[in-house]
Amino acid sequence: MAQRVLLIVSGGIAAYKALELVRLLRGRDIAVRAVMTEAAGQFVTPLSLGVLTEDHVYGALFDLKDEREIGHIQLSRDADLIVVAPASADILAKMAAGIADDLATTLLLATDKPVLAVPAMNVRMWHHKATQRNLAQLREDGIHVMEPAVGAMACNEWGKGRLPEPVGILAEIERLLAEGPGAAEPHPLLTDTTRTINAPDLSEHNLFGRHVLVTAGPTHEPIDPVRYIANRSSGRQGFAIAAAAARVGARVTLVAGPVTLPTPPGVTRVDVETAREMAAAVEQALPADVAIMVAAVADWRATDEAAQKLKKDGSGKPAPLALTENPDILATLGQHPQRPTLLIGFAAETETIIDHAQAKRARKGADWIVANDVSGNVMGGDSNAIHLVTADGTETWPDMPKTAVAMRLIERIADALAGR
Repeated sequence: MAQRVLLIVSGGIAAYKALELVRLLRGRDIAVRAVMTEAAGQFVTPLSLGVLTEDHVYGALFDLKDEREIGHIQLSRDADLIVVAPASADILAKMAAGIADDLATTLLLATDKPVLAVPAMNVRMWHHKATQRNLAQLREDGIHVMEPAVGAMACNEWGKGRLPEPVGILAEIERLLAEGPGAAEPHPLLTDTTRTINAPDLSEHNLFGRHVLVTAGPTHEPIDPVRYIANRSSGRQGFAIAAAAARVGARVTLVAGPVTLPTPPGVTRVDVETAREMAAAVEQALPADVAIMVAAVADWRATDEAAQKLKKDGSGKPAPLALTENPDILATLGQHPQRPTLLIGFAAETETIIDHAQAKRARKGADWIVANDVSGNVMGGDSNAIHLVTADGTETWPDMPKTAVAMRLIERIADALAGR
């Protein structure tokens, strides 16, 4: 049975993005039923939403026909997830206070299903104490709240408050649907940092106006049409770093090897497979203020990729496999005419971790090396214990979730760029 989303569209210039969100949801075989507030009708029409949802669009609390056929209580219970996008300051305030004065707020008060609110409003409205108080109450009540994006506003102001792009909202919806009704904790990279595990407050450590380039995941180096050289990298640390950078205002380009992780909101993703493709994508993404090379790039590739699957010949001898060294992306950036202001490499080691990292920093021309011991289950796991090696020495961080590592690293980067 298809999963079902009840989409509530409230008033605001960003309401037009709800149409694209519906299209993306339907493309993933997720059924969508829409509810519009009265103010939303000033920006999009019920006809547009109805065409895309292929369903009736609801709006009136006292519509006798709608109440007879389904009823607002049943409407609130039939969905697997309720999404309020855009969520205006007005509807967030009503949700926090438990006000039920129209169909949208009544069904929100009546539902027992998970709710995702995706705020969109003027930057000053977002930072107002009343709005922040309402958001804190909603999170305490178990409502999932996505952080708005940073950028230009329709009112010609700039800052935090833009509706995230529909593809980012889709990723969060799919995450919540996958976790099911028991998903009580919000996504650590998309909501208030105070709700993550002792993660630093990044509000004063922004990267507005900066371009951050991140590589993540493994590379696959083909041997023949069915085999390849690879490693166990999951891409989680790199994706967490890209998400944290985007969250504090950076323009982020994420060059990703073959992984199945969703693209973090606000991040431009470039998918590659081989080391040579990754090197070309990194070159294409320049210039950048910061480059964080997290990807576990294969050091070697087959000299000649076989056109057909290599077969056993019965001799008991393995097929010959000649190897060629792959391009060194970090070292190339270290000598590049457009070298980023801050160049950071990662070193996955199994012995003498700090010594190897210090040597790698000097050899590759990097500013910092983030080193970790991968002899356990770090590659593919959820936590990481790292050593940050710089020209000033080595910092050893405790084992923590990869999301917290990402946030702490982004804080250090923001401080370094600001001269702190």
